[in-house]
Amino acid sequence: MATPKALILAILGCAFFCSAAFAARDLNDDAAMALRHEQWMAQYNRVYKDAAEKAQRFEVFKANVKFIEAFNAEGSRKFWLGVNQFADLTNDEFRATKTNKGFKPSPVKKVPTGFRYANVSVDALPATVDWRTKGAVTPIKDQGQCGCCWAFSAVAATEGIVKISTGKLVSLSEQELVDCDVHGEDQGCEGGLMDDAFKFIIKNGGLTTETSYPYTAEDGTCKSGSTSAATIKGYEDVPANDEAALMKAVASQPVSVAVDGGDMTFQFYSGGVMTGSCGTDLDHGIAAIGYGVTGDGTKYWLMKNSWGTTWGENGYLRMEKDISDKRGMCGLAMEPSYPTK
Repeated sequence: MATPKALILAILGCAFFCSAAFAARDLNDDAAMALRHEQWMAQYNRVYKDAAEKAQRFEVFKANVKFIEAFNAEGSRKFWLGVNQFADLTNDEFRATKTNKGFKPSPVKKVPTGFRYANVSVDALPATVDWRTKGAVTPIKDQGQCGCCWAFSAVAATEGIVKISTGKLVSLSEQELVDCDVHGEDQGCEGGLMDDAFKFIIKNGGLTTETSYPYTAEDGTCKSGSTSAATIKGYEDVPANDEAALMKAVASQPVSVAVDGGDMTFQFYSGGVMTGSCGTDLDHGIAAIGYGVTGDGTKYWLMKNSWGTTWGENGYLRMEKDISDKRGMCGLAMEPSYPTK
């Protein structure tokens, strides 16, 4: 029988080897994560100014990967996250560059506009709509570090109605809005409103093409005299907090939508139908380009985002439709609007 002293030594020895094993595993995990970070840097062409910044970004990357993997491991949700181009940003940094400045909710109560789809019967609407299949959606764009999602949202809706009305899909210039629409709430990379963008397009006599006035992802000097490539006559607001009304509008044309896009699930969304709890602090503009239902019966909105094709479902997002909260998932039903021809 072992003596008490021998037993203590055995326990201490076991503890030593266990701690050594855990330390070795941590080192191996860090080494594997460091390799993963290097591969991610190469994939997204990320370069840091010095070793200190790289070390700091690695810690952020590691924390984000752990969050993503823990989220996906739960396995009970209808959507999943991925290690995308935002993986070395803290959520505060992500919000600062992608959302907070990108959309400013209306500071005053809106004057009601007409709603041309008011008398449309929901029962008469198609079960699914995808404006991509009808050629009314240009390829996914990327706003970069400029907080002008409002311009991308308004342009997407305008491109849609122009295609529906004229039969021609034209990629229009967000940069013209960023540089030239600097009155009222629209302040280029510092944020704006889709309705104000529509007002500018009307007053300006239209927008020019993306090719004629290319995107630079920064505020610039307005280039006057640009040739208009597409025009709109007006705009209308969808009745607030009414997903049925939004469905009527989206069945007829792409619609500009504001959402709360700042949390980590939005930051790292990779696929599926976004469900569950979500805020309604509107800070990001996107475009509703359709709706549908999954094989398990989950209804969803199909959204076009402006964060490039490496985010979400090749740049697109599906969000749960007809939820109990009248404001919609992430507030998507609070302030939708669309241009008219």
